[in-house]
Amino acid sequence: MTTTPDISISSAEGQACHSGPHGYIQDKPRYLNRLKRIEGQARGISRMVEEDVYCIDILTQISALSSALENVALGLLDDHLRHCVLDAAREGGDEAEAKLKEAFEAIKRLVKS
Repeated sequence: MTTTPDISISSAEGQACHSGPHGYIQDKPRYLNRLKRIEGQARGISRMVEEDVYCIDILTQISALSSALENVALGLLDDHLRHCVLDAAREGGDEAEAKLKEAFEAIKRLVKS
């Protein structure tokens, strides 16, 4: 049985970028497939530890996993900027400023990770 972790998000996060669908909706199946592959990679790393695989080989797989997650994050960020932020910027006003700040904070979190 697969369980989903309980992830708490702030009220500003998790909101639709506007009344329409999220920017990644066109690529949702591709993102889900990539995330399933990443999940498999994580299970593979656990197996490697259980089987006492050489540490450098495990570190190599962890690096690949980190890179895969980073690529998903960058894709989502790109979709967000091209869809949600661009739409808000076209409308202007407080919504545009809020979306720019939100995007900046997301980029800041990605850079720190």
